[in-house]
Amino acid sequence: MVSQPAPSESSPYLEIAKKEKIKIDFRPFIHVAGVDNKELRTQKIDLTQYTGIIFTSKNAIDHYFRLAEELRFSVPDTMRYICQSEAIANYLQKHIVYRKRKISFGEKNFTDLAPLFKKFPTEKYLLPSSDVLSPDIPKTLDAANIQWTRAIMYRTVCSDLTDINIADYDMLVFFSPQGIKSLQQNFPNFKQENTKIGVFGPTTSSAAEDAGLKIDLMAPTKETPSMTMALEKYIKSLHK
Repeated sequence: MVSQPAPSESSPYLEIAKKEKIKIDFRPFIHVAGVDNKELRTQKIDLTQYTGIIFTSKNAIDHYFRLAEELRFSVPDTMRYICQSEAIANYLQKHIVYRKRKISFGEKNFTDLAPLFKKFPTEKYLLPSSDVLSPDIPKTLDAANIQWTRAIMYRTVCSDLTDINIADYDMLVFFSPQGIKSLQQNFPNFKQENTKIGVFGPTTSSAAEDAGLKIDLMAPTKETPSMTMALEKYIKSLHK
């Protein structure tokens, strides 16, 4: 069981399943739920007060413009957009006329945005985010010595998985601490026993260990930078 949405037909997961003659089911253990405008007001956020927006994900873009519409706030053409990556910046085209706006983006990591904040230090920035925030983000923003405010516009919540018989699976693969939390919430009596656990990333690994789970498969590593590579290597090791 891979705790993510089903992939496209060209997915490496499907190639592994065919080549190794195994069955892989896909099911998101978590999903995103947007906050309403009342909850935004309780955070004392006034969208009219900001001259710049910092976007770290496509979800942040969607929920910012959703709330702007609900609050009847017309985002001005003068708004400055700082996006974590080019892909996120390009996604802005879903909501705005891209070529007419002030848009900048970094390479990949949030820390890559530091030079942009130095270049545009006088803007008053809003950071639309989920309820879970990487510690690198406030650290980078505070070090940049700019005016910024976080607005929680969406939350990562546990999906209802009670229709699943979790004991049917030989391995469960997780990609976030929230996925581990969903396992505990949906299956409070879950005992690992012979079930193998795969995790992606150090924070997911820590959450699994805190939950008392034994980790059998870990990614990324130097040898296996992706979960699919790690999974394929693990399955091949079982056949030796």
